[in-house]
Amino acid sequence: MAETIPFDETGFDRTLSFTVADRDARGRVVRLGPVLDTILTAHAYPAPIRNLLAEALVLTAILGSLMKDDAGQMTLQAQTQDGVIDLLVCDYRAGELRGYVRHDRARLDELGPNPSLHALFGDGYLAVTFDLAESDQRYQGIVPLAGDTLAAAVESYFFQSEQVPTLIRVAVDCSAGHAVAAGLMVQHLPEGEDGRERLHARLDHPEWEHLAVMGGSVRRDELLNADLSLEALVWRLFHEEREVRVDRGPQLSRGCRCTADYYRQVLARFPADDRADMVDDNGAIVVDCAFCSRAFDIVLEP
Repeated sequence: MAETIPFDETGFDRTLSFTVADRDARGRVVRLGPVLDTILTAHAYPAPIRNLLAEALVLTAILGSLMKDDAGQMTLQAQTQDGVIDLLVCDYRAGELRGYVRHDRARLDELGPNPSLHALFGDGYLAVTFDLAESDQRYQGIVPLAGDTLAAAVESYFFQSEQVPTLIRVAVDCSAGHAVAAGLMVQHLPEGEDGRERLHARLDHPEWEHLAVMGGSVRRDELLNADLSLEALVWRLFHEEREVRVDRGPQLSRGCRCTADYYRQVLARFPADDRADMVDDNGAIVVDCAFCSRAFDIVLEP
């Protein structure tokens, strides 16, 4: 009989942070379920696009959980001008996730069922952006989509832009009736606290080599196993350590922020002649939200 997750442990749609103090390490783990289904079903994505967006949403949840600014926003964006996918964008704010992919369906069908990342994006790039509301600062790193997965590109971002050795593992299963995707991130912070310049960060550090072996041993079925709590998963990987501290993040939700009032404010900034050209036969301006696939009929005052 399958085990059930204890009520005080973490299952779907919540990040779990952990630290291994003796190894100067931090990590995040997440397993998306109902939230992932809600986002993916907003559009009739073909399987390769659905799987890619699921991976991107896992990465967004993990990276977003690193922010200490509750009003800040983290955005993950992959873009190209010559690929089948010309835009993939996801963001995270205060536990809210959203994501969208714009692609050429005809070109996608020519690639077969399992196209590579390069086949989808060509010579594309990945941008990771942290917008901090409290300090009104923006931090952005851009790396080429040179690896086999989005996770590999995020690993490169951390080492190149942040000087933080990082291991990420992501698993996706969208084959059944409900989609499940999960991810684990482990990072080495050899200089101690977050935000300090990491002069000695290197991939051959003995502590990092140990962490990478332990974290890299996680299996796909462990990440996706709905009967295995995230606390139990972390314990499986690092139970030989003297102490592993864990802390649950906020419950995740689909966070499309589109409202009729918001679009009304945006449209009000356009010149009157431009707004007149947008009005349909019913006297409304129809605005489509790419994230949630809803249409809003906006009627502006004369």
